[in-house]
Amino acid sequence: MAVITISRQYGSGGNIVAIRLAEMLGYRIFDKKLMANVAHEAGLSESEIIDYSESDYKSQGFLERFTDLFGELRGEKRTVKEISHWIRQPSGERTRIIQALDAGQAVDIVRSTVRAAYKHGNLIIVGRGGQMILADEPDVLHVRVVAPLEKRIKTIQAVQSLGYIEAENLVRERDRAMATYVKRFYDLDVPDATPYHMVLNTGKWNVDTIARVIVNAVSQMPSATA
Repeated sequence: MAVITISRQYGSGGNIVAIRLAEMLGYRIFDKKLMANVAHEAGLSESEIIDYSESDYKSQGFLERFTDLFGELRGEKRTVKEISHWIRQPSGERTRIIQALDAGQAVDIVRSTVRAAYKHGNLIIVGRGGQMILADEPDVLHVRVVAPLEKRIKTIQAVQSLGYIEAENLVRERDRAMATYVKRFYDLDVPDATPYHMVLNTGKWNVDTIARVIVNAVSQMPSATA
C-alpha cells in the first residue's frame, strides 16, 4: 500500500517515469479525477475541487511582486482559481455562487486532497509538493527526477516543436516558477535533496531503468515488508 511522490525538473521525463511506474505497479496517478473521488474525505464537495500545482504557477517579475505585495497590504489577494456551487434560496430558486481563490487557498485544497488520497495507498503523486505534504509518512517513497539542462531543453524542443531559444526560455521560466512554488508554499529550496529517498538522473539512465530502481525501492518500504 505504499505511496510514491515524484518531484521532477521540467523536461526531465518525470511524468513519463510516473506513467511507467503506474503500469508496472498497478498504481493510480494522482489527478483531478482522483481528487474528485476523495473530495468528501477532505471535507469538500466535488464542485470545490481544483488542481493547483507548480505547473499552474507562474513566476513573477519585479512589478508583479510589488503589485501583489501592495495589494496584500491593502487586504487584497490575486485570484488564481475559481470554484462554484449552487445554493437554494428560500423561494426555492437555485443560485450559482462563484468563489475566487488566491494561491494559498488553492494550495490548501490540494494539500487536503493529497492527504485524503494517501490513505488509500497504491498511489503516485507527481509534483504538487507531495514530498513535503507527506514528509512524515513512513510508507511514502520520495523521488526526485532530474536531467542535464541541455537534455531538458532538447526534450522540450522536440515535444513542443519549438526553436532552441524558445525551448531554453521555457525551461528556465518553468524552473523559476517551480522553485518559487515550493519555496513559497513549503519553504523548500529546490537544490535541497534531503526530502528525498533518491535523486535519479534521466541523463544517466533511461526511463525503464529508473522505473525498475524505484520499484525495487518500493519493495523495501515499511508497508511492503510489514
